[in-house]
Amino acid sequence: MKRILKELGHSDGDCTIVMRDNSSTIKLSKNPVMYGRSKHIDVRFHFLRNLAKDGTIELLHCGSQDQVVDIMTKPLKLEVFQKLRKLLGVCEISGIN
Repeated sequence: MKRILKELGHSDGDCTIVMRDNSSTIKLSKNPVMYGRSKHIDVRFHFLRNLAKDGTIELLHCGSQDQVVDIMTKPLKLEVFQKLRKLLGVCEISGIN
């Protein structure tokens, strides 16, 4: 991911922001206390937690209704699709055949 961002002109020193709609995930990444419910979390989570601790990534909360990635992963109503498309910065071009 870093190589793609570098190719797009994103400077190497910047922290990558990861938007999550699960506030428990963000809290657990900041306070890695093991609870009965969190024992099942696999090694991939610990990798992300270490990246957050090192400042490579920053986990931020984003409401479910504003998850831009849904435009590529879910069937959406037209209004939601248009809203997420606008958040992506993609505009509609009419008249192209």
